Amino acid sequence: MSRRAGFILLGLLALLGAAAWWLLWSRPASVEMQAVERGPATALVYATGFVEAEHPVTVSSRLTAPVVEVLVREGERVARSQPLVRLDGSEQEAMLRQAEADARGKALAEKRVTTLYGQGWVTRAARDEAVAAGDASRANAAALAARLDQMTVRAGISGIVLTRDVEPGDLATPGKALMQLGDPAQARVTATVDERDIARVRVGQQALMSSDALPGKVVRGTVTEITPGGDPDQRSFRVRIGLARAADLPFGLTLEVNIVTARHENALLVPASAVTDGRVWVVEQGRAKGREVRTGIAGTDQVEILAGLAADESVIVNPPEGLEDGDRVRR
Repeated sequence: MSRRAGFILLGLLALLGAAAWWLLWSRPASVEMQAVERGPATALVYATGFVEAEHPVTVSSRLTAPVVEVLVREGERVARSQPLVRLDGSEQEAMLRQAEADARGKALAEKRVTTLYGQGWVTRAARDEAVAAGDASRANAAALAARLDQMTVRAGISGIVLTRDVEPGDLATPGKALMQLGDPAQARVTATVDERDIARVRVGQQALMSSDALPGKVVRGTVTEITPGGDPDQRSFRVRIGLARAADLPFGLTLEVNIVTARHENALLVPASAVTDGRVWVVEQGRAKGREVRTGIAGTDQVEILAGLAADESVIVNPPEGLEDGDRVRR
């Protein structure tokens, strides 16, 4: 091959390479487009919570005495005034029998003195003294009877035994918790909300809750209280949520809580992957064009657009890296 033919071959190869490069780099980039949608935009605050009694009642003894019998178990339903725990009342029974015997003796003495007073044999002072002694003896017996009744610890409300912290043989003392009761009809959810989100939570907002134990079920409630003091260690606040149908949920059930802090109906929505730093990409005459937008409620999947887009436009979803204004694109 002559030198001239070699130069011509090298030139042809260079032209082919340049043509291949031009075809490769000038080819429009393939992009995915999605139309702007209209629908509700909902802002949520996520939290975790659990069901608890709104007014838990602690059961304790008024007296110090050994526990003889525990009559209920955890989870058992009880009625108001139902016996829960029996204490050793043998000493109280003996004292009551002695007081009743004394009351009977004082009553007989009172009757005799009253009769004698009517016959004029004793003074009025003696009669009054006998009556007073009889009244005091009967009052003492009544007090001991009431004290003996306190050896049976009873339920203060109708509800469910939430915890049982007593066994036969334990020593019951005033102030020591024996059990805790709660009314399922008066349940609430206590949720833990991150301190970064608590400013958006208000009393009266709707809460949507779910649990793995209740597949497919949405539990509805309303924020009723926000604790004024947060937990600096956990960096969170407690939020109380009232339940629409409290009796359907067992105490202690854990829930995933979504508090609805804002909701806009008929909002313009685009995929969240289409928005980057307040900007979206549209296609005009086959070329990409960046568009500044003002966003509103941002969800996991969609973002509300307040300004910068029209309802009949489409945006590029997951715009390719390095995309610039004027780049040729194709769907």
